[in-house]
Amino acid sequence: MNFREFLKNNKVYLDGGMGTLLQEKGLKPGELPERWNLLHPEIIQEIHKGYYDAGSNVVSTCTFGANCLKYSEDELDKIVKAAMNNAEIAREKTTNPAEKFIALNVGPTGKLLAPLGDLPFEDAVEIFAKTIRLGAKYGAELIIIETMNDSYETKAALLAAKENSDIPVLVSNAYSEDGKLMTGASPAAMVAMLEAMGADAIGANCSMGPAQLKPVMREILSAASVPVVLKPNAGMPRSVDGKTVYDVMPEEFASEIADMMEEGVRLVGGCCGTSPEYISALYQKTKDIEAKPVIKKNDTVVSSYTHAVSFGKKPVLIGERINPTGKKRMKKALIEKDIGYILQEGTKQAEKGADILDVNVGLPEIDEKAMLERAVYALQSVTDLPLQIDTANPEAMEAAMRIYNGKALINSVNGKEESMRAVFPLVKKYGGAVIALTLDENGIPASAEGRFAIAEKILKKAEEYGIDKKDIIFDTLAMTISADNTSAMTTLKALKMIREKLGCHTSLGVSNVSFGLPERDAVNGTFFTMALTNGLSTAIMNPFSTEMMKSYYSYLALSGMDENCENYIREAANFATVAKSAALPVKKEEPNTSGDLQAAIARGFKDKSAALTTELLKTKAPLSIVQEEIIPALNTVGEGFEAKKIYLPQLLMSAEAAKSAFEVIKANMGDAKTDGKGKIVIATVKGDIHDIGKNIVRLLLENYGFDVLDLGKDVAPETILEAVLAENIALVGLSALMTTTVPAMEETIRLLRAKVPFCKVVVGGAVLTEDYAKQIGADHYAKDAMETVRYAEEILK
Repeated sequence: MNFREFLKNNKVYLDGGMGTLLQEKGLKPGELPERWNLLHPEIIQEIHKGYYDAGSNVVSTCTFGANCLKYSEDELDKIVKAAMNNAEIAREKTTNPAEKFIALNVGPTGKLLAPLGDLPFEDAVEIFAKTIRLGAKYGAELIIIETMNDSYETKAALLAAKENSDIPVLVSNAYSEDGKLMTGASPAAMVAMLEAMGADAIGANCSMGPAQLKPVMREILSAASVPVVLKPNAGMPRSVDGKTVYDVMPEEFASEIADMMEEGVRLVGGCCGTSPEYISALYQKTKDIEAKPVIKKNDTVVSSYTHAVSFGKKPVLIGERINPTGKKRMKKALIEKDIGYILQEGTKQAEKGADILDVNVGLPEIDEKAMLERAVYALQSVTDLPLQIDTANPEAMEAAMRIYNGKALINSVNGKEESMRAVFPLVKKYGGAVIALTLDENGIPASAEGRFAIAEKILKKAEEYGIDKKDIIFDTLAMTISADNTSAMTTLKALKMIREKLGCHTSLGVSNVSFGLPERDAVNGTFFTMALTNGLSTAIMNPFSTEMMKSYYSYLALSGMDENCENYIREAANFATVAKSAALPVKKEEPNTSGDLQAAIARGFKDKSAALTTELLKTKAPLSIVQEEIIPALNTVGEGFEAKKIYLPQLLMSAEAAKSAFEVIKANMGDAKTDGKGKIVIATVKGDIHDIGKNIVRLLLENYGFDVLDLGKDVAPETILEAVLAENIALVGLSALMTTTVPAMEETIRLLRAKVPFCKVVVGGAVLTEDYAKQIGADHYAKDAMETVRYAEEILK
């Protein structure tokens, strides 16, 4: 029986931790665990057999960090081959009669993907692909992608798995205490993207114990239509006599997971701190619990890198302004490759209440594929709204879908065979919901019944490609009433038929109805209300239109979707102040400005921040700009991050914008010296190549005026000490992601205490807690990069 067949009707017992067991067997601080497949195969086999004997159906190979960033291609090949062989030998030796499978274990690269970091998306895909191809070659029966704390890297890994093998893929993310990934993704956003891309199971592992992960698991269960995975740590870590131990015992661990299995979790195991004893206790506790059926959800959902937007709960607004049709300024920006103007239009629509941003860059004068890819890439770095990829060019569509960080809305497909052949395979591969236009080779039917018939045809064809009808949103095509005064009623009749008879969601480009008429806004607003009462799910519209937004908020209030009319009352104060000239896309648009420097930095506009700084230097002293503009902007963003109102990508893009402003100031000052806040040494400890956290800390510290000496990753304690002595450093920052490298952090702290007792040490990383940090001798634990900045300001003031 293959794994997919087994998964259909069974609960699945996965294995537990590997790194902590290897430490008990003698793995030294800084030593790479994957090499033990070659150096100590008998120990790896013993651990795998222990899990099989305990009741595991699946063991994961000791390949969590096996990638071409750590190893040469030759050594990587040998490691993966040996890892698969070790698991196979263990399977042959166990007496467990249950179905048993071998999974290729794939962990994160340890790098942050661009634009937030320096690893290009396609490079990440290829890094994962090299390991996955080897796993498939040497007999992996499934792939487990786990401990991912960035949605974009998760997508790269899953895409690599789907493109380079046909074996099942389980995807598990590491959620923080706030229930989100490090880069801000909610469980619902991850389910939307991963399920759409074809993951066989979705869940959570690492980061916390089973009790702490329950809220995350319930969110996943409420959204997922595939089996759900849970692999928690054995509670929270602490240090005892130089060893990492965990605070949840096997019986408690098993009991907490049993609760979640009763609620629907199907695949269970353990992560850091767990052992065969934990899996045995879990198996004994839950072996009589029946596998709960997977409940299919029929929600139409798209997502960004932070959140999901569901259709049907309330009308969804799609901002239409990133589109050159009828917009001279946008056309000019596209021809001149002025990405800053596009970003400005996106953020302004978000501020006006758009739920999704339409992105259309179609002009015959430009390379649409290159520009669409660039626009999508840039927009998702400054706004967390989901994007609608709007193009008739299949190559441009695929390029944008591939690099999109989430589940996109696609505009569009239609009833022509050529269109469906081009678009549906892309929707199936990359995941997405798609706007379907009710036209075909014969044009747009004059009757509602004709448009309904095309909708039925499109649904049937989508099913052939394995696309669920929940991911098809029909546009019944608003036609101008100046040419046919019955066209609006035909559109609305077709819309209502599709909602009632097919149960599908609907969309309209509302403003098309008034083309050629005076006072278009009045017509648009009235038609919008009529469409909403006939079942319109989403409108592509101008959020700057006073009449349209009045219609929207009035409809919410009248339909019982606005409790106490709070949104209507709030927005009513703004209606009178919205400039009428901004209501129509054909009228004069707002000037190309993002406001003052603080606003530009807060929005993450690098080019705009540099330009505004250049202008400000004509009237203000450089240090005044730093103190009165840049630092206040960073403080505002930092406070938003600490309050969980903004997320890491926005924090980093704001930091990059501030950096561009600083560079202008430095160039203006020439050789003049500024009073820095002090020098700090930072490093990722010996044996750990994961430098995401360290790099984020460096960027923020530098923006706050600190001089940072970054020693890099996999840094020996002696090297850190030498830097402290040479520079008379008063503060050191240490980072570690893996449990196997925390002992190296403790060793570094002991050395610094002995040789430079005046030096303070701040530590951070996914495996650390405040108590754990104290136990290994650190002066301070920073839960995130902003807290490191705050501590540095306190120590080096």
